[in-house]
Amino acid sequence: MMKAAVSFLLRGPVLAAVVAGFAVTNAVADGVPATVPVPAGPFVQGSDRAERERAYQLDEAAYGHRVTREREWYENEPRGVVETAAFAITVTPITNAHYAAFVGETGHPWPDVDAETWAGYRLIHPYARSRRHAWSGPAPPAGRADHPVVMVSYDDAAAYAGWLSRKTGRAWRLPTEAEWEKAARGLDGRAFPWGDRFDPARLNSHDLGPFDTVPVGSFPAGASPFGVLDAAGQVYEWTSTSGAAGRYVVKGGSWDDKGCGTCRPAGRHSRPATIKHILIGFRLVLDAPNSAE
Repeated sequence: MMKAAVSFLLRGPVLAAVVAGFAVTNAVADGVPATVPVPAGPFVQGSDRAERERAYQLDEAAYGHRVTREREWYENEPRGVVETAAFAITVTPITNAHYAAFVGETGHPWPDVDAETWAGYRLIHPYARSRRHAWSGPAPPAGRADHPVVMVSYDDAAAYAGWLSRKTGRAWRLPTEAEWEKAARGLDGRAFPWGDRFDPARLNSHDLGPFDTVPVGSFPAGASPFGVLDAAGQVYEWTSTSGAAGRYVVKGGSWDDKGCGTCRPAGRHSRPATIKHILIGFRLVLDAPNSAE
């Protein structure tokens, strides 16, 4: 098994944990997100009929209805072997603390939407629920610095990546769908980051979670084979892979989901690039040196 010592750079209390063979240290530092390497080569992407059937059964047991099956939510997950170049990916989603440094330096609008805009999204979540995630100024809501940032559009995420690139002299970007999925599930096509069996104790979902975001890295037992945390549940994450016009693929499931067929790394759907959803955040990747050669 690959092992790595990862400096997990967040603004918060010191937290040490051993995650699936990875020594992870969360220390006060300069706010640059920690990454883990993902090697070049093939991996199994998508799902087969058996995995999709298990996903529908999980949803039906959790919700008591067949909506995901009837709407064929998981029928657009083509199974195949896909190659990627080598890259590094942030251990967790970008946090409110990370994003606050960007907002503070650039004056970029902080995460929030008005009631009219929210109503236009036509979501099931009431506007009042968004208020706990919304910022009222350039600092995040109290007690949420180490939670994943949400209420950020695709362009907001890309702008943060551009700022971090200028700040560090390295080319940060959103992952492609294939890169995200490889980092989240490893090489062997497993259904969840930790294996084929759903375990609600390994992620932040509505099965056992608080129906809210939680500090990133709270579920070390949910690590992927590469040491990626929070890849299932917690928040959906933007990728750079486009869907229909004006939309981008999001991956990962969220704190709002239960049964969690949708929390599988193979799960996929797209959202409008402009939406600032309480369920959507992001993480970033770095190309490995000479990976484009």
